[in-house]
Amino acid sequence: MNAQTNVNNSGQKIRTVDITVTAAMAALVFLGTYIFKIPTISGYVHLGDCMILLTVALFGMKKGAIAGAIGGGLSDFIGGYFYWVVPTLLIKCMWAIVMGLIMHKILKDRKGAFLIGAVAGGILHIIAYTLVRVALYGGHTAIIEIPALAFQTGAGIVIGFVIYMLLKKSGVAGRLSGMVA
Repeated sequence: MNAQTNVNNSGQKIRTVDITVTAAMAALVFLGTYIFKIPTISGYVHLGDCMILLTVALFGMKKGAIAGAIGGGLSDFIGGYFYWVVPTLLIKCMWAIVMGLIMHKILKDRKGAFLIGAVAGGILHIIAYTLVRVALYGGHTAIIEIPALAFQTGAGIVIGFVIYMLLKKSGVAGRLSGMVA
């Protein structure tokens, strides 16, 4: 075992680069969520989702799920939205898992895999947050918030896709993905 590898309690090897990349992406999710936000009736619209999608596309489902859960949950916690921390952890993780399964397993990096995975996960994202809002605020407020949530989700998908395509065309995406492969 070299200095760059550790072993966790279940005997799996964990590389320092994997921890570092996941932490860096969680920080970008946090910044995109906490800094770039527009308040709404029951929360806020933000840009953190595009960073979750980029993490899934570049580094895989597990890193995307962890970065999304940590970055999004931490933003809710520090922002004072304590009751949203657990739902955010679960919903952002779920979105990353759905996208990762579609993009990297089912469609195996075929053309359109990013968008199909991101949209499928995004639909679940909207449904899950709406259900939590129904429980917290009632059906009326939850329904009123759907357009803002759909805008946030859609913006995350579009911005994430544009950044991913720019990184892919420049060759940076391949180098970043290869760095942790």
